[in-house]
Amino acid sequence: MDTTLNADILDNLLTIVGRPTAEREEVRVWSMSGVERLTFPDTTTAIFKYAKRPFDGEDEALRLAHTRGVPVPQVHASAVRDGWLGMLMDDLGTAVRDADDLDGVAAAVVLHGTRTAPGLPVLGQNWLRTLPNRALEHLARLRKAGRWQDADDVEDALDRIAQAAETRSAGTTVAPFGWVHSEFHPTSLHIGRSGWRLLDFARAFTGPGLLDLASWHGTLDTPDPARLRVFLEQYVTAGGTPDALAERGGLPAEKWALGWHRMWAVEWFMEQSIRWIDDPATDPAYLKAVRRHLTDVLHLLEV
Repeated sequence: MDTTLNADILDNLLTIVGRPTAEREEVRVWSMSGVERLTFPDTTTAIFKYAKRPFDGEDEALRLAHTRGVPVPQVHASAVRDGWLGMLMDDLGTAVRDADDLDGVAAAVVLHGTRTAPGLPVLGQNWLRTLPNRALEHLARLRKAGRWQDADDVEDALDRIAQAAETRSAGTTVAPFGWVHSEFHPTSLHIGRSGWRLLDFARAFTGPGLLDLASWHGTLDTPDPARLRVFLEQYVTAGGTPDALAERGGLPAEKWALGWHRMWAVEWFMEQSIRWIDDPATDPAYLKAVRRHLTDVLHLLEV
């Protein structure tokens, strides 16, 4: 991010809330967003988070979640300039421990049981079943740019998934269908002295909540349907809808969820490659991830 733009956004936010200039300490920074801790002269602190499009709507998602009673950090001020969002938020301090699976199901039950908000995009079965076709469109754009020329295997896999997508996407709107956090991982759940807060709402939408549950254990390891089944059962025991265990698309809930979550990741990686990151130097890493996830999708969705 342009450091001058970053500083200007922060100055504007501090003016809005009537706070003086603060010392800035990086907490986490990557190419599309960053988190800093601000320390004011009176030793109080706040969090400054900034992000570029398409993550520039998180302030509204957090405010909507707050009004619906979801435990989230409070946004005190926000502004968007030149495609960049800046937010001043509560500093939740150091977590007392890492979030575990029982914390995850408890948070998911609260989020998925929350009344949906009209400000969130609604992504239903049509969105899900068209994921492979959208990925094929990204691939065509990459090839037109002279990239991903040796990815015929990716095209073949996406074609196979697209042909089965109508059948396999059935059941998308079976409960839980509503708030989807979309980056639901243990690192997005802060366990503090005063309870838990859910972070990172930049990609929240209304859709199939099983995608959240499928994302909890991450994507670095081989998908484990048996492990997710246990997590789904814990979710139901904690108060989540029993329909979370229902078969959909001709598949057990856990395979359906993991398969479509990985397909969603494939489409997102490919869109990043050509649109949001658009750096040929990253192609080997993205192509490796896409191939790995597509192998999983073919297996999980039984294509």
